[in-house]
Amino acid sequence: MAAIIESGWLYLITHFSDFQLASLGSFFLHESVFFLSGLPFIYLERAGLLSKYKIQTKNNSLAAQEKCITRLLLYHIGVNLPLMIASYPFFRFMGMKSSLPFPSWKVVLSQIIFYFILEDFVFYWGHRILHTKWLYKHVHSVHHEYATPFGLTSEYAHPAEILFLGFATIIGPAITGPHLITLWLWMTLRVLETVEAHCGYHFPWSLSNFLPLYGGADFHDYHHRLLYTKSGNYSSTFVYMDWIFGTDKGYRKLKALKCDGVKEESKQT
Repeated sequence: MAAIIESGWLYLITHFSDFQLASLGSFFLHESVFFLSGLPFIYLERAGLLSKYKIQTKNNSLAAQEKCITRLLLYHIGVNLPLMIASYPFFRFMGMKSSLPFPSWKVVLSQIIFYFILEDFVFYWGHRILHTKWLYKHVHSVHHEYATPFGLTSEYAHPAEILFLGFATIIGPAITGPHLITLWLWMTLRVLETVEAHCGYHFPWSLSNFLPLYGGADFHDYHHRLLYTKSGNYSSTFVYMDWIFGTDKGYRKLKALKCDGVKEESKQT
């Protein structure tokens, strides 16, 4: 497998420049992973499949889903792509490279873990700031147009928010100057995580059932259901920041009430 990956990577770096791979290549990878992972949740909602795992009973209208996709394409081409192009010189300056050999798996793993922890910390505080009255009204309210989120709404946001919270995603790689394949792996994992957090479904195989500190869809769906002043659950990936600063009290209380209700029903049966 490693030989196949290296052979494919050799083809890429032979036929495309570092700039093309780091900017255009990153953009196409992002779009592919994002839409391929997010579109199936629109189909599930429209077809009513796996509805027993849907967190909210309400469905989005066809017009709302189409509006989301149209705006996303506009934002991605008008904001994300120029940002990827403009940031290339800085990443290059910080040491990012695409040449072989690949970094060791230990280096890749340690960098990915660092990115997740740092991103979650920065995102938490940035997200809390966006829930202040003025910023919510003029910026963050765009993202909250969808009280019943689905996968693609994860990146549906005001252009200013895309730049503001996007900083949390790129600060880790910007600091470390990773190999391009590490950057692509981080981008892929981060996109899959945020799509899953907004998917609107809590499955038996959801990561939050197996990883105690992982938030997932149930954790973030609560954030979208409530008024901006009472929502809490500001973290992107993990739950410990909200727990430390007490911004998940409403969510934990609701979970406790549901748990007590299930226990009561089991006693009656």
